[in-house]
Amino acid sequence: MTRARFPERPVVGFIGLGDQGLPMATAISEAGFPLHAWARRPTSLDGLAEVPHQRHDTLSELAAACDIVCLCVGTDDDVLQLADQLLEDLRPGAIVVNHGTGLPGNAVRLTELCAKGGVEVLDAPVSGGRPAAQERRLTVMVGGPQAAAERCTPVFRSFSRHVVHLGDAGAGQTAKLFNNALLMMNQAAIAEIVELATRLELDPARLVEVLKLGSAASAALSLLNTMVRPDNVDHLSAVEALDMQLFDQAMRQAGIDYTPVTERGLAGAHGLTQLVHRLSA
Repeated sequence: MTRARFPERPVVGFIGLGDQGLPMATAISEAGFPLHAWARRPTSLDGLAEVPHQRHDTLSELAAACDIVCLCVGTDDDVLQLADQLLEDLRPGAIVVNHGTGLPGNAVRLTELCAKGGVEVLDAPVSGGRPAAQERRLTVMVGGPQAAAERCTPVFRSFSRHVVHLGDAGAGQTAKLFNNALLMMNQAAIAEIVELATRLELDPARLVEVLKLGSAASAALSLLNTMVRPDNVDHLSAVEALDMQLFDQAMRQAGIDYTPVTERGLAGAHGLTQLVHRLSA
């Protein structure tokens, strides 16, 4: 099976034009990479109307046209299902990139699946949310072959401030799960401090604002009442709880029972709604 030389300006396919995916795909096109897109619902492609791109009616057409295919979809099952369909038409030497959050074990599984067709895989989840995606300052945590990561880095830099290769398949997902767990553990600590401040009749909202300026500053603090608000906190709390379940599952698959971290993270996720509403009162 002969692999074609990887082009300096690869053709990039993108699937998953949601809150983060759409600004990421837009940045790729605006950076000058030929962008191709497919969506289960064709109306989802309308968000790319202002940037150059090629729409495809089928996954087969997109796969045949692209050197790199980026997936920014909801679950590992979605990723594996899409990859299985793409493999029929991806040429040897192409790269599939999973930007979603999932299990390290499934990153290995995806790598093994794609290897049958001579296709490489990177797990490259991103951190920063929609605001960071729009401002092109995401952090990309990359697992997979070093050479493939280097080929994709110029594409990643179109929407990111930081791109870090962490190791073999699954390393990016492991880092993302640690990132999420630590964020939620920090939220739990903030909630405890806010509870103490309330008991001492100190304005918790003003306290949080001054803590953001001091040595206690953290992303968990800075997101409160900025990206995490009363109008979206219920949704974000539920997403965080699912992320902690992924963390716990990943640790158990690795033979590690680290229940205290899971419990602390879940406390932060489940307490987020009360915390935000208390600060907004």
